[in-house]
Amino acid sequence: MADELTPETPEEEQPKKTHKQRKNGLYPGVSDELAENMRTGWADTELHGLEPIAQATHTLARRDALSRRFPGERLVVPAGRLKTRSNDTEYPFRASTEYAYLTGDQTENGVLVLEPTGPTGHTAAIYLLPRSDRENGEFWLSGQGELWVGRRHSLAEAEQLLGIPAKDVRELAEALTEAEGPVRVVRGHDAVIESALTDKVTKERDEELRVYLSEARAVKDSFEIGELQKAVDSTVRGFEDVVKVLDKAEATSERYIEGTFFLRARVEGNDIGYGSICAAGPHACTLHWVRNDGDVRSGDLLLLDAGVETHSLYTADVTRTLPINGTYSDIQRKIYDAVYESQEAGIAAVKPGAKFRDFHDASQHVLAEKLVEWGLLEGPVERVLELGLQRRWTLHGTGHMLGMDVHDCAAARREAYVDGTLEPGMCLTVEPGLYFQADDLTVPEEYRGIGVRIEDDILVTEDGNRNLSAGLPRTSSDVEAWMAGLKG
Repeated sequence: MADELTPETPEEEQPKKTHKQRKNGLYPGVSDELAENMRTGWADTELHGLEPIAQATHTLARRDALSRRFPGERLVVPAGRLKTRSNDTEYPFRASTEYAYLTGDQTENGVLVLEPTGPTGHTAAIYLLPRSDRENGEFWLSGQGELWVGRRHSLAEAEQLLGIPAKDVRELAEALTEAEGPVRVVRGHDAVIESALTDKVTKERDEELRVYLSEARAVKDSFEIGELQKAVDSTVRGFEDVVKVLDKAEATSERYIEGTFFLRARVEGNDIGYGSICAAGPHACTLHWVRNDGDVRSGDLLLLDAGVETHSLYTADVTRTLPINGTYSDIQRKIYDAVYESQEAGIAAVKPGAKFRDFHDASQHVLAEKLVEWGLLEGPVERVLELGLQRRWTLHGTGHMLGMDVHDCAAARREAYVDGTLEPGMCLTVEPGLYFQADDLTVPEEYRGIGVRIEDDILVTEDGNRNLSAGLPRTSSDVEAWMAGLKG
């Protein structure tokens, strides 16, 4: 990885001056002749007549709703900054969900500011880094200059794309220190912006802003629903890719499965929406198994929980539990079919006007019945559910909201989420499971080390629900036929 001439200063700052610095304003070791050569001879690459991004009308409506919720207050929503992975390398940047939701932009250091125009109404401005400066050499001497990391949009281009007046973010922190009147900021993404607002904000008021933006994402608009379907469709193809290479995974490890799905995510989307769970054999009993370094053996099950994230940052979240050799054993089928029956009951409970908890309760009831029927728990079922005894093997909640975050709307109030009511446009997962740990002496030996989860992404509609991930088979017989067709 090239590192020559990379400076130590943040990209948006001017190069540090030293007693050795030449009059050309560049770093030590750069001759006047080279500096002059690098300043000139560059074509004008400004882009004109750009079309607005696909979600521009939707982001405008979201900002208008935010303005109505907090009249007369300055609202500051940062994208975030690069985070160091090791020494002088950074993690790939992912803009904060709140910022991307309100702007459609995904560039680091960006900040959306809504300035109050009086008791009601706001004017929006997006603060971004402008094009790299050729005069002071920033574009080729800074580690975040355009020669190193690629061209970024000019402020004029950003305005055309986003439909928001764009300004230089390097001037924002100082302006915020002088700002008057009530201010709220989304915390946790930009320490520089937060520092500039230290004496102007409170945690309680800022939390109200974060909660509002979380709850605002619960009901998806038409653009969001389309993106979620796109994410799911790519995820379906990713699962097909995995089935086709299970023989190669057997010769290597779970990492082959992880890499195979990741390729689909990067080719068709922005990334994976979360760390892929590629859990073979007893690893399926570890709910968030992301080490993915275990053996893949014929006769075992593979629990694959993965989702593609689209370029607009909407993610799928789908799980299938597959027989690695293509055929479920009798005990695997027994457990799988019980989880399928549980999921069917949960999906049926997803409809407008239902309580959010209804689908969880329906799924858990089926699983409790099965555990009593198999003699693993003493009934009646109502007693088991009242005491939560089934949770030894069901472990987790049956689903969650889905959107730009895999666990979307996480900051919402209980009354607006888990104690709330389903509405058309909400999207959630239904994902019951049964997990019999390898060292669980309370179950017969044949159960031990088997973990099964089935998860689909369900959209609440006006008259019920739609399974966005119906492109993947769910019954045990359909899964076997699907796998045989892909391997054939």
